[in-house]
Amino acid sequence: MERAQRFVDALLKLEQDGDIEPMVALFADDAQVSNVASPNIYSGLDGARRFWTEYKGTLGQVKSVFRNMIESGDRVALEWETQGTARNGAAIAYEGVSIIEWDGDRVRRFFAYFDPRALGQELSHGTGPRSEVPTTTPA
Repeated sequence: MERAQRFVDALLKLEQDGDIEPMVALFADDAQVSNVASPNIYSGLDGARRFWTEYKGTLGQVKSVFRNMIESGDRVALEWETQGTARNGAAIAYEGVSIIEWDGDRVRRFFAYFDPRALGQELSHGTGPRSEVPTTTPA
């Protein structure tokens, strides 16, 4: 779980302090980064920097909580919920799963899955639907 925890730590630093460099440092030179809400696949270190800058730029205060971290070989699955505020001040909360593929100690591919419609409603109006939190505890 060392690699999963390094990713989580870098994300929390980005969310709390706005420091993007620990996150970017995790990615390989030829990494691919995206999520279901983006039509783009961001490539390389510059792409990772742009992706995470846009992530933080879309949200005001933000904090992710990880319910499950599963690591198998060179793949990690992170189940999370993110809460905070949009830039317009609206409260947001959305949840999803991120899949990370590693090449040694560097992220080769990152993709996040969540309901982009619900997040869009949150960002615009603060009216996204909520789901029940599973009764499982983090792994």
